[in-house]
This record gives sequence, C-alpha cells and structure tokens, in this order.
Amino acid sequence: MEDYNKIIESLGVKYRRGKNIKILQSTKVENHYDVENYILLLHDGEISFGDGTEVVEKGDMLFIPGGKQSTIWYGNNAEENIINNEEFISNKDQYFEANEDATLVGKLPTSFSYVAFESKVFDSISFFASLDIPPFIISNNAGLARIVKEVVVESLGDMPGKSRMVHLKTEQIAVEIIRYILKNNMFVERLATNSTYFKDPRLIDIFNYIKEYLGGDLSNKVLASVANVSEDYVGQYFKMLTGINPQDYIEYQRMEKAVHMLRTSNKSIREIGSEVGYKDTAYFCRRFKMMFGIPAGKMRRRDSLMNV
Repeated sequence: MEDYNKIIESLGVKYRRGKNIKILQSTKVENHYDVENYILLLHDGEISFGDGTEVVEKGDMLFIPGGKQSTIWYGNNAEENIINNEEFISNKDQYFEANEDATLVGKLPTSFSYVAFESKVFDSISFFASLDIPPFIISNNAGLARIVKEVVVESLGDMPGKSRMVHLKTEQIAVEIIRYILKNNMFVERLATNSTYFKDPRLIDIFNYIKEYLGGDLSNKVLASVANVSEDYVGQYFKMLTGINPQDYIEYQRMEKAVHMLRTSNKSIREIGSEVGYKDTAYFCRRFKMMFGIPAGKMRRRDSLMNV
C-alpha cells in the first residue's frame, strides 16, 4: 500500500471540463476517443458501452480512461442510430444539449453529468492511460457520485473560490477512482507494474526530458544518453518497464499536447504541428486523424461544442 500512497502523492490532477448534458436523441457512438479521463454520472435514462451489455444504472458512473477507444450507447434506442466519432463531433448539438442551470443538475430527464480531467504521475505520464485498462462501471459509490455532481454544479456557478474548489474536488475524484480500483482488486498486475517503474529514477528522467523537449529530437540515441544506457538497449528498457516502446509514448504525448493547444489557443494547425515536433504538416494531420479518428480542425470544433 505504501507504493500506491507514493503514486497518489506524486499525482498531478488537472480539471479540464465539467458539464451537465441532456440527451436529445439516442445514438451509438463508435470509436469514441479522447486524451483526457472522463467520468460520467448517469442521472436518468440509459447509457451503456462496449457491445451494449455493460449497462450503467442510474446513480452509477462510467469511467473512461484517457487514450482508450470505446463504443458508447446513449439512450434506449441507440442501435437505431449508429455513428462514428467524427460524425458525432460534427453534429453533437443534434444529440446533446448542455444545461447551464446549476439548480437543474441531476433533475433533468435523460441526462448525465461528466467531468474530464488529466492525472499525471510526476507531471509526466498519464496514470490511467499507463495502466492500459478498459472503461469500467463504478457502482454503489454515493460519495464519488456526490463529488462529480458538486464539481459540475461548482463549475456552473460564480461563487468566490470557484476554481480552487473545482480543483480540489477533481483531485478527490482521481483519488477515489484509484481507491475503488484497489478496493475491488481490479487490474492488480498492471498496478503492481506501475508501482515498480514509477520508482525507477532513470525512467523518470526520460519522462521529464520528453516533456521538456517534446518538440525536439527525441530519438532513441538521445533518450539513451538521458538514461545513461546504450542506444540498442534503451527501447527494450523502456518497453520492459512501461509495456510500450518509447517512440509510441512520445507520439502519444505530442498528440496530447496538440489536442490541448487546439482547445486553448488560436495557433494554426501548422504552428501546432511544428511546436509538438512535426515539421511536415501533412504528416502531422495524417497521424492526428489516425490516432483520434477525426481531423485536427474538427477537434478544435469539438471543444467549442462541448463548451457552449
């Protein structure tokens, strides 16, 4: 348990969005994907995921780790309206309506609340993404459900200290999810692996270097010098501890930063691609769509729709 305490203590949590959503029409969204973690609290109606047999009950939550593709079913006739993630993002206002009245959160028919957040160990690696775990239901946890609702209500208000309260409660959400996983003995082997490699100083040095020089030369030769191992060994060393090769991890980090910049800046796609390490804009756009299933420009539009 001490190892998990160390991980939690080193966990950097950042709130990204919190919304209360009314489902306007049923739909099944295939290949849903985002870099951020999502926790959805169902107030009323029907939500399921995967092949549709994993059903979220009212008052329970669906947790979707960042970087994980999933199929989400919204409403009770979702099978009659199947769309992919790109179609959903382009026409989201046909399916969802954002509620801006804090007093109505949890009271609307066919509605849910969600909180999107980052959670990084040593401010370098996404914790839940590193576990490579599938979406899962969190049931019989009224305490966590209350916190999710409180974050959304707080985000819709204008009370003094709003940002501080949202941040603190989002940290609570991340810790409670980890506690739920531990209490129910979920993903035991993956947690054990993480607790081991998060203590390796050479690996932490690599994570920190990648973060600092994300737009620069991050070849295996450079990473080998950072970790003080041979170039031939660094890829094997990184994959042995993390389960992925370093170049795949680097691309994920670059794309994650690109998504953040698309959502928070007015820089052109060419500028964003260059800043995260892609000198060829066309190649950046191809890789972006391959990873997220939508063009970079639509990712920017997606954010505006979700923040109406």
